[in-house]
Amino acid sequence: MTRLVIKQHRSSIGEKINARRTLAALGLRRTGQIVEQTDSPAVRGMLRRVGHLVEVTDQVGASPPPTPTDQAGASPPPTPRESK
Repeated sequence: MTRLVIKQHRSSIGEKINARRTLAALGLRRTGQIVEQTDSPAVRGMLRRVGHLVEVTDQVGASPPPTPTDQAGASPPPTPRESK
């Protein structure tokens, strides 16, 4: 599965509202922010619309984003308490 690393390198100030909404849909809020997206035709189309504002690199063979249960800092399941 291919993942795309997307970095917003130009501001959206002065851009049309559709470009701003596309950046928001990609998860980008500010200049210099980096997000990862799964490569799909929909994401490629969004990148085509805001290509002048972002830089894109591919990560081939990258693992999918962790689910909440897979995160390293997640607490273990609770253990039953002993009754006295």
